[in-house]
Amino acid sequence: MTQPAVTAQVRQLEEHFNTRLFDRTRGRIALTSAGKLALEYAEKILDTTAELDQRLHEIGGKLSGPLLIGASTTLADYLLPKVLGNYKASYPAVVPQLFVNNSGVVQSRVAERALDIGFVETEIHLPSLAADICCKDELLVICAPSHPLANLTSVDAELLTQYPFVSRETGSGTRDVIDNYLRTTGIAPEAMQVMMELGSPEALKGLVATGVGFTIMSSATAINEVQLGQLMQIPLSPRLTRNLYVVYPKERIHSHLVSSFIDFAKQSLLSAQ
Repeated sequence: MTQPAVTAQVRQLEEHFNTRLFDRTRGRIALTSAGKLALEYAEKILDTTAELDQRLHEIGGKLSGPLLIGASTTLADYLLPKVLGNYKASYPAVVPQLFVNNSGVVQSRVAERALDIGFVETEIHLPSLAADICCKDELLVICAPSHPLANLTSVDAELLTQYPFVSRETGSGTRDVIDNYLRTTGIAPEAMQVMMELGSPEALKGLVATGVGFTIMSSATAINEVQLGQLMQIPLSPRLTRNLYVVYPKERIHSHLVSSFIDFAKQSLLSAQ
C-alpha cells in the first residue's frame, strides 16, 4: 500500500472506534494506549487467521507450509540438522526455516510469536512459554592433546580455575549451565581465568585446538575432532549433564504441523542418545 492509503485506512479505523490510535507530535508518531490495545488484538487476529489457513490445509491430510524454528547454536549445528532432514523427507511440502541464536534470544522470539517453536539449552524464564524436555546432554572439558588437562580421566571444578578458560558469551544456555554448575561445587564463576568469550562452538573449538586454553562444551560438538585426534574430551567430576528443551507459546492453539514436528523432534533426539 502507498503511504496515503495507509494514512486513510488508519483514519478510517480511528473514526470507527471513535478514538485516536496514534499520537502525532513534532513529526514523530507513537501508539496511544488504545492503539496498543488495537495492535495486541490485531496480532491475535493475524495469528488466528494463519492457524485457520493451516488447519484448513491439514483437512486434506497433507502437512504443508512454513515452519519457523529457533535453536541455540549447539542444537542448530550438531543435533537438529539430521532431525530436519528426516522430517523434510517425510513431509516434503513443509518448508522449515531455522533461526539460530543463543537460548535467551530464541526464547524471546518464540514469546513474541516471531517463531513457532524453539530449541534451547536452559529452562525457560518467560511466563508466556511452555517447555518440554527433548533430550539430555553432557558437558565435557574440551582441550588440545598437548594441554595439561588432556591426560586426566576426569576434572574437578577446583582444578579448572588453574588454567585459562575460553567461555561462551552472556546469554548462552551453555554459559548459564556452566556458571550454575560452578556455584553448586563451591566455585564462583568469577574465579575462572576467562581469557576470551566467543559466541560460536566452532570458534571455541578452533581456539582451544591451539592449546592456549580449555573450554566446556556439549559432548555432541567435538565428536569429529576427537576422532581425528585434534581435541580431547574429559568428563567433569561430578559429571555435568543438562536437559535440552523445546519451547512454545503456552496459550496458543498449535497447528497439527507444529505439534507433529515437536513430537517428531523429541522422538528423534531421544532415540539418538
